[in-house]
Order: sequence, then C-alpha cells, then structure tokens
Amino acid sequence: MAALLTTIPPVALLLPVAILVAMLPRRSGHALGVLAAALATAWVWFVPEGAHLQTTFLGFEAVLFNVDDFSRLMGLIFGLIAAVAVLYSYASDADSVQTGFALSYVATSFGAVFAGDWLTLLFFWELMAVTSTLLVWYYGGKAVRAGFRYALFHGIGGTLLMAAILQTYVVKGTFLFHSVPGGPETAGIAAGLPAALAAIGIGVNVGFIGLHAWLPDTYPRPHVAASVFLCVFTTKTGVYGMYRAFPEGHVAIAYMGGGMAVFGATFALFQNDMRRLLSYHIQSQVGYMIAGVGIGGALGQAGAFAHVFNHILYKGLLFMTAGVVIYRTGQESLKKLGGLWREMPLTAGAFSVAALSIAGFPGFNGFVSKGIVISASHYHFSKGPLPIGEFYTLEWLLLLGGVGTFMSFIKFGYYAFFHGEYEGSVPDANRLQSVAMLSVAALCIAYGVFDGALFSLLPFDVTDGDVVSHVYHTYTVAHIVEGVALAVLGLIGFAVTKKPLSKLGRVPDIDSLYNPGVFYGMRALVVGVTELYAAVDRLAVTAAGAFTGAVANPDALYERIVTNDSEERNHPLRAGIGLSILVLAVFVTLALLLLP
Repeated sequence: MAALLTTIPPVALLLPVAILVAMLPRRSGHALGVLAAALATAWVWFVPEGAHLQTTFLGFEAVLFNVDDFSRLMGLIFGLIAAVAVLYSYASDADSVQTGFALSYVATSFGAVFAGDWLTLLFFWELMAVTSTLLVWYYGGKAVRAGFRYALFHGIGGTLLMAAILQTYVVKGTFLFHSVPGGPETAGIAAGLPAALAAIGIGVNVGFIGLHAWLPDTYPRPHVAASVFLCVFTTKTGVYGMYRAFPEGHVAIAYMGGGMAVFGATFALFQNDMRRLLSYHIQSQVGYMIAGVGIGGALGQAGAFAHVFNHILYKGLLFMTAGVVIYRTGQESLKKLGGLWREMPLTAGAFSVAALSIAGFPGFNGFVSKGIVISASHYHFSKGPLPIGEFYTLEWLLLLGGVGTFMSFIKFGYYAFFHGEYEGSVPDANRLQSVAMLSVAALCIAYGVFDGALFSLLPFDVTDGDVVSHVYHTYTVAHIVEGVALAVLGLIGFAVTKKPLSKLGRVPDIDSLYNPGVFYGMRALVVGVTELYAAVDRLAVTAAGAFTGAVANPDALYERIVTNDSEERNHPLRAGIGLSILVLAVFVTLALLLLP
C-alpha cells in the first residue's frame, strides 16, 4: 500500500479529475471533486516521509514527490479545504467548468508543495498562476481586466524567482532541495543577488507591501465560490516557498511580515466592499506567517505553519459567509446591509466564529497560532530599533496588527449583521452551504480548544524543551490577558473611529499609481513599436523604389549625380539612392562575415 501511495503524486490524481469535473454533469462532477479532494487528504496523511519519484526533468535531477513535515501539513489543509470548497461551489450554483478550473488550481498547488527540487516547484508555481488566472477570467466582466493584472504580477514574480533559482544552480550545481538525497550542503536559495530576487519574486505571491495590490483588486471580482479557492492557495504556497528559500530566516523578511500585519489591517479597516476587506486581511494575516519564517528557528517556523493551517480554515470560512450574504442579497457593500443576524442567524454565527478566530480571541484557533509567532518574536528575535517597554519592535507590530484585525471585523459584523434592520426578508444559507460553513467553524473551535491536535501536525513540537528553547503554552494567564486586551482595544478603537470611517470613500492604494502607469505605458510601447515599424517600412519602400528606378534608367541617375543644382541635390531620389547603397553595403558586409 505504501509503495502504491509513493508511485504517483496527488497532482496526478487531481489534474485528470479537474478535467472530468468540467465535462461531467454538475451534480456528478462536483461529487467527484469532493471525493478526489478527500482522497488526496487521506493520501497525504498515510504516505511515508521521504523523497519519492526521483527522476530527471528537462535533463536535470528532480524529485517529483517529496514528503516531509512541512509539505505534509500543507497537503492536509489544502485537501481538506478543497473538499469543502467544492461542496460550497455546488451549493452556490457554480458550474462544472468553473469548478474544474478551481480543481486544476488545487492540483498545481499540490504539485508545488510536494516538489523536492526548485525546478519542479517553479514548474508548478507557474502553472498555479495560469490555472488561478483562468479561474478569475472565467467569470467575465470586471474579472477579466483584474485577471490580466493578476497574471502580469505573477508573471513578473515567477520570472524573478526563476532568475534566483538559475543563479542558485550556478552556485550549487543542483536544483535539489538540501533535505533530499543528493541535495546540496546548504539549504535554501544562494545568498546575495539570488536571495534578493527570490524574496521579491515570492513576495509578489505573499503580498509584500507595494506588491500586494493584486489581492484586493482580484479576489472580489469572480464568483463567490471562486474567491474561496483563491483566498487559500496562492499566498500560502508563497509562504511555503519563502520557507524553502530562507529556511534559516532573515531579519528583513521578519520585519516585512510585521509591516504587512499592520498595513493590511489598516487598509482593511478603510473598506466597505466585503471581499475587498477580507482580501486586505489576507495580506495582514500572511504577515504573521512571513514574520515567523523570517524569525527562523523551531518556534518561529512552527508558528508560521500553524498560522498557515489555521488561516486557511478561518479565511475560507469568512469568504464563505461573505459569499452567502452576496448570494442571498446581491449586495457587496457593507453600507447597503445591516440587521442580517435576524434573517441569517446561521451565517451570522459562522461569521462570528471566523471573526473571533482571525482576530485571535482565546478559545479559537487563531489565538493559538498567533501566540506562537508573537512568542517567537519576543524570545527568538532582536529587540529592533523601536522597542517599547517589554515589547520588542517586531512584537508590537504584530500586536498592533491584532488590534487592527479586531477593529476590522467588529466593523464587518456591525454593519453586515448587527446594526439596524434589513429591509425585507432574505433566506439563510442553503443546506449544503450550511454544512460547509459549520464544518469549518467546528474545526476553528476544535483547534482553538484542543491545541494539542494542532501541535501534533506541526514540523516542530513547541511544547518540548529539547526542540524549542522556549516552551510554548497556549492558555497561560499572560496570553489570555493579552488576547482579551487586544479585543478591548479593538472595540474602543472602532468606537472612536466609527464616525470618521463611515464618511470615507474609497481610499487609494499603490495600484492607483501603477495600474494607470502600466496601462498607458503598455499602450505607449505598442504605439511606439508599430510607428517605428511603419517608419522603417516607409524607408524600405522608398529605398527599393529608388534602387529600381536607378537600375531601369541609369542615364537619369548619372544626370542627377553630376548636377550641382541645389534643388536637384535635395531631391528625395538622391536620399533613396544613398539609403539603398547603404543597405546593400550592410548586407554584403554581413554576408562576407557569415560565409565560412
């Protein structure tokens, strides 16, 4: 059985299933999709650790199926949320083709996280960009242009990552990861320029500040079920890639993570579009993961991947609850909602669980994983340039991001569910939407209350003093007080800012500069190239005509050459003859140089 599991990687199951789902009737196709995702989850659970399917890829050594504690955790949560998301897609009237695209996106994400070398990872990384773009484009309308910008971003990011990988190959002589047989002596991307290129290239996927605007631009555009898939795979595969590139951590990456936590939460607070708000919070929450990777060490890395696992659960649930509201009311803006808890109590309850989870309130899964990262920032990282009392620079950035998260989701819940009354009557989530949401909500609570269940999945045991230098305990008085204090500060912060926030329109982000810049820049490039081509074409036609005329009537040519008349000397024929002679000279010279 074990040998069979290691023969074929999960991507080889999921890609054909994606094609079948797109071709089958909606009901049977979605049922097959749920079954395949569930099978992939079980597959990942039982497959033995090791580098399987060692082969050659494009003439280089490659490992197509590498299983370790990091990739196994990613595969488990990817498979689990994919099964739920396919069920939710069926319940939300997504058609078979859209879900087929979504499953191809899932499949390529599996291929990336189970790669045992950089070349295989890059191959699936780029396929992941293609499949996710197709998923966005399929919805049409405004999603098409947003999908183009999304593809452009990820194309640039993938190119930078490819350059880093190629330079690393030059240094190390192999694409293999350090942990697989035959791998290099040192892990990660080579230091120097390759590391900088990899950080920026992967930074596109994880939403580095300044490279993040594709998130709120793209994720609110497609079908509500597509957003559930999109919020999971690209950014979390990016976190995994960042760990592979920087397994020992890096101070700049850690601080970027802290900045992302604050920046994303702040801009989320400015939003009224529900999915746009949630998209900014992907950047904020991924900031905690990136901070953990940057901190390095067992505690930081365990915290980063614990937060990957938990974030996929509560962020998927948040997009599902927002999707149900849009599905039932047709409204995207919080300003057009209110009082829905009376009409949609189950959806309001699921949202409340997800909101408390993402904010890190005690008793919910986000409290567990955020606590690990924050502890690592205190015990395993430098004080930094701006320590405040007992809180170090990175630590207070993460705590400040936590306050902003509470404020954002108090705002979301207040305006969508608990403020005022909804005009008219609207049904709650349908039966299968309810099953999908309640299943994930139960896991958010379970992993928050029974933290040992989460710890057992992590690559490092954070409760073992032989593994981590500072043993982590979730439910200490200090941690609980910290979690409650963040909630209180968030509540006070929202009460103070509620009135000015209600008057805000759309707050511009960095894309307000580079979206027009890219649009008009590309237009200028296209026009410039076509006009240059036209000018060269005109010159060539003129030269050809002049040359033909000179050959056909050499007497006239002689008369023009020997004439000293100024008007004659400036005749266009002379310019054409000169250009034709120059062109001929160039061709003759090239021919002589190229002849053997």
